[in-house]
Amino acid sequence: QVQLVESGGGLVQAGGSLRLSCACSGRTISNYNMGWFRMGWFRQAPGKEREFVAAISWNGGNTYYADSVKGRFTISRDNAKNTAYLQMNSLKPEDTADYYCAAQPINSGTYYAKNDYTYWGQGTQVTVSS
Repeated sequence: QVQLVESGGGLVQAGGSLRLSCACSGRTISNYNMGWFRMGWFRQAPGKEREFVAAISWNGGNTYYADSVKGRFTISRDNAKNTAYLQMNSLKPEDTADYYCAAQPINSGTYYAKNDYTYWGQGTQVTVSS
């Protein structure tokens, strides 16, 4: 099993920044390496479907973003620390949502499909006030 724990959410004014972290642990992580997983961030606003935000390949060489966050959000990872990050700048009220990190074993699916991710965190709330 893999456990993912998000942190860093909170309340911020429009135009502000937050940095989310996703700490990975568990038997699978310790036996292998966080590098066995593609990492993704998704978000879910009240009454809406969970949507793709960003993803990063196992070694950080490739990153992917939803059009709505491109140029404002940056995904990164530190496999030595078993942690993934989402730097969010120029936040907008429409970014308000619960943010979830997810782990996908390498080559097991597409980066944007939530159903292709195996492990999920519990979420962290981000609220952007206007």
